[in-house]
Amino acid sequence: MAKAADIREITLQDGGHRVSVLTFGARMRGWWVPLGGGCVPVVLGYDDPAAYLSDPLFLGATIGRVANRIGGARFTLDGQEMQLAANEGENQLHGGATGLHNRLWDVVDEPTARSVRLSTVLPDGDEGYPGEARISVRFTLDAPRLVIELAAEVSRPGPINLTNHNYYNLMGDGPIWNHSLQVPASGYTPVDAALIPTGQVLPVEGTRYDYRQGTRLDAIDPDHTGSDINLALDPARDPKAPLARLSAPNGLALSIWSDAPGVQFYTGAGIGAASGAHPGQSFAPFRGLCLEPQGFPDAVNQPGFPPVIVTPDRPYRHSIVLEIAEDGQ
Repeated sequence: MAKAADIREITLQDGGHRVSVLTFGARMRGWWVPLGGGCVPVVLGYDDPAAYLSDPLFLGATIGRVANRIGGARFTLDGQEMQLAANEGENQLHGGATGLHNRLWDVVDEPTARSVRLSTVLPDGDEGYPGEARISVRFTLDAPRLVIELAAEVSRPGPINLTNHNYYNLMGDGPIWNHSLQVPASGYTPVDAALIPTGQVLPVEGTRYDYRQGTRLDAIDPDHTGSDINLALDPARDPKAPLARLSAPNGLALSIWSDAPGVQFYTGAGIGAASGAHPGQSFAPFRGLCLEPQGFPDAVNQPGFPPVIVTPDRPYRHSIVLEIAEDGQ
């Protein structure tokens, strides 16, 4: 069990941008962006690193082995049923109770002012998964961009689907409904009451998931119902164009690039009222939103979804590029 004294914090700085990374969960504790002579805390987080030891929200964490949900906490691989550890009812969420988010990671070499690489090893059978998995993540700040490079090597075939779980609020605080979002996704994967995909990919047109042209969140969801859904990115989209673009009234805009087939869009309904946020932030429902590039949820049980099985001769690689700058720059 990790202790507060075991957590190491690494601060990256470049061009007025500052990013805090913790070895517990390979988490982004915060990202401070210069604006108007000050700095805006654009990633929701705790002011005290020790608070992450009991965090229920996966704030800023590296997520895996398999991000999102696996129905029934089981899947079949090469004719063998794999029973995983369930941690959300009968299902598994974000790799299980320990996953990657509740582990102390090692620092690989000494970090520089702008980059740090962390690693951890998941043993064979951990949370029910087959094979050993060697996971690494590198954070590189090249302001106004932050590059997150995720990698995994496995000893036997098994599922890997890694992502980052930042909650963004480009205003620093307040409800996220005044943000505008654009995502080039013409489909989404509908879910049942337990948020497990049905296996379908339905058109976003006419739903509150249609962000293709860009719209304010409160315009497409005026009742503040909220969203927790995987958007199916268009396979023919321009890889040089962002998979998501989020902008706020203060002039800051977030652009995200990745080659992942989907992006989980979560508006933060489950953020409970609590104390201990960074100065200039607060914890409450809809105070931060997630945009997580990923493989489709429950892909191990849905033959029509893009596969997430990794083998020893085909290591896993996934880069997420985040850029936060004043709109138009």
